[in-house]
Amino acid sequence: MQIDFYGAADCVTGSRHLVTWGGQRVLLDSGLFQGFKVLRERNWAPPPFEPRSLDAVVLSHAHLDHSGYVPVLVKLGFRGPVYCSPATRDLAQVLWLDAAHLQEEDARRANRYGYSRHEKALPLFTRADVKKALTHIRVLPEGKAARIDGLSATLTPVGHLLGACAVTLSHGGEKLVFSGDLGRSQDLLMPAPKPIAEADVLLVESTYGDRLHPAEDAAARLGQVIRETIHRGGSVLMPAFAVGRAQALLLVLQRLKAHGEIPPHLPIFLDSPMAIEATEVYRRHRNLLRVPQREIANLCDGVRMITTGAQSQRLARSSMPSVIISASGMATGGRVLHHLKAMAPEPRHHIVFAGFQVGGSRGALLVGGAREVKIHGEYVPVNASVSHLEGFSGHADARELLAWLGHFQRPPRQTFVVHGDPEASDALRQAISRDLGWPVRVPPQGGRFVI
Repeated sequence: MQIDFYGAADCVTGSRHLVTWGGQRVLLDSGLFQGFKVLRERNWAPPPFEPRSLDAVVLSHAHLDHSGYVPVLVKLGFRGPVYCSPATRDLAQVLWLDAAHLQEEDARRANRYGYSRHEKALPLFTRADVKKALTHIRVLPEGKAARIDGLSATLTPVGHLLGACAVTLSHGGEKLVFSGDLGRSQDLLMPAPKPIAEADVLLVESTYGDRLHPAEDAAARLGQVIRETIHRGGSVLMPAFAVGRAQALLLVLQRLKAHGEIPPHLPIFLDSPMAIEATEVYRRHRNLLRVPQREIANLCDGVRMITTGAQSQRLARSSMPSVIISASGMATGGRVLHHLKAMAPEPRHHIVFAGFQVGGSRGALLVGGAREVKIHGEYVPVNASVSHLEGFSGHADARELLAWLGHFQRPPRQTFVVHGDPEASDALRQAISRDLGWPVRVPPQGGRFVI
């Protein structure tokens, strides 16, 4: 077995792990790099393998840092199947089309206003590329095995996001397990990750490998922020991942209203066509959620859906106190940028980030106390309040990661810690070595290991 770590080996994003085993070449995840520019530029570099040489891709889940490079792979000549869960297929369609649309719009805007460093700005991939990539998806339900010649691939739900799964590759009686992103034991929407009993080789994520989630009640804190902000005549802007986090925030807002913790008629706007589509996907797959079906059915009661660009622009000019949920969750693109431009300079407003912020993103800069941020080529002052409610994160923390690892009935021959900033990955490596006594290492970007 040979494993090449071509992404998420020295950072959180860009998940791409190439497994060569039993005469087959299988790429575990095919994600985009996000965050710092030096990482984003990797998306444009030729891949260090020939896409046509891959026999298959297996996706752990739909988030772009795990699936968003598939349209590029297909564009570059990949012709094989892309295996994933049914919900991942449905969410990937929404995410990929939206990402392509945003890239096309950004390229047009850069060319129109001349702020691209290139002679002509181009999107990484287009909606036409996405439609072609979608034809490669093969649905793999839980409990079923996909045969990739001498290998088999199975999926095990791990919470985190609708359809998210760990991947097990099997060959000749041995198993490689890739955790994907592990969810929390008490997530708002998703059940706890299912345990896995055996692995000869294990790849485990470490996004929160060096920290614990805060003990504060994130929903109560959000209610307090909303009450204080509307009291001074301001609005609360919540940059949110359109898939997963937006739905969790809608659930919390509905509960806050039901319990009288925020005004029952407070205007709530969902300004993200992708989040609106994703909410419908969550409703279709509501049997996968831990939330009572009644609450999922009423998730959008009283919520004003903003579908057109003109409606979004009018909302950005509005002075009426309200709560606005808009994508993207790290403020890297999308309609939320127009709201940031309008609201960040005003002290009466409050910007609330609910989830992990990749280093180098606008979200990370704002959470870190930046007094200005660059949006659409110009610097915008930040006078609004900014909060980071990590309690809404969908990632397992260090304690929950170790608890999931504790279900393995025997130590893997080798464990690789991936999907984390260097500090987080090394902290989890030390904890696994100290508490479990397993052979463990953090692979470098581009590292190759033969086992």
